[in-house]
Amino acid sequence: MQFTAHLIYWRGPAPHYFLPVPGHLAAELKEAANLVSYGWGMIPVTVTLEGWRYDTSLFPRQGGYLLPVRAEVRRAAGWTEGDEG
Repeated sequence: MQFTAHLIYWRGPAPHYFLPVPGHLAAELKEAANLVSYGWGMIPVTVTLEGWRYDTSLFPRQGGYLLPVRAEVRRAAGWTEGDEG
């Protein structure tokens, strides 16, 4: 699965950056979530961003999913909030 999205900044108690999964792909993921989720609807994935490969989990959010972007990946890419990744 491949997609591009605009980087968002989560200003919660544990601030983090995410790429929201586009709606049409999120619908496909919801179907698989019951089979692979390990709790709270989170889906384990292996991602490749800017040549960096890592394991993480997609977070369910408002009917879609958020892909966490590691700090070292974001820094290496020079991404800030709103950038496309």
